[in-house]
Amino acid sequence: MNEDHTTAAVQRYLDQIAHLPGDAPAEPLIRALIERSVDRLNLLCGTMLLRSYPRLTRPPLNLRTDEMLSSVVERLLKALRQIRPTNVRQFFALANQHMRWELNDLARRLDKEKPAQELVDAVVVSPASSESQLSPNTCRILEAIESLPEEEREVFDLVRIQNLTPTEAMEVLGVSASTLQRRLKRGLLLLTEKLSDLEPSHSAQGRVTQQTPRPRDQRIARRKPNDA
Repeated sequence: MNEDHTTAAVQRYLDQIAHLPGDAPAEPLIRALIERSVDRLNLLCGTMLLRSYPRLTRPPLNLRTDEMLSSVVERLLKALRQIRPTNVRQFFALANQHMRWELNDLARRLDKEKPAQELVDAVVVSPASSESQLSPNTCRILEAIESLPEEEREVFDLVRIQNLTPTEAMEVLGVSASTLQRRLKRGLLLLTEKLSDLEPSHSAQGRVTQQTPRPRDQRIARRKPNDA
């Protein structure tokens, strides 16, 4: 499906929904909007699932992209009864938010039942822990991403979590290449500041410090050959 046509069609539906009379039902237009954008939603779901939450695709959950898409569509139908995006960027930002919530909910439920097999991928800094379930550090990372300003969070989601190309992300958000890069750099900077204590260098530095002999230990070590 032509992406330019999808963007134009989605915007037309959003405009129609925005100009509905107060007593007119929006449900038919909302369903038509989602149906028209389903191919792009499916692509976004598959990318986020396979690249950021691959463990959910394995036993015991065996989550498939179409199953995730179905849950996200249900979430969107409910959300769009209360929230009215005015442009394509806002619509797909809303969809991305519900994709994250759906996958995070599934991951947390899975971790309660059985230890997971790997951490969530594609975060700006890897947690120090090597445990496979959602550790407190991993939850901190997810919360930090969630707390980014809206524009920075949208770009980070698309480029670093869903691994969309810059061109694809620009198309979804309707921004220029320079704007995309500026928002991504600012998002990474904010995450680095919030999660600086999780950087591997901190742990490595701590281990080196602990292993460095004290002066007295060094003197004792030098005397040992003479004592023998």
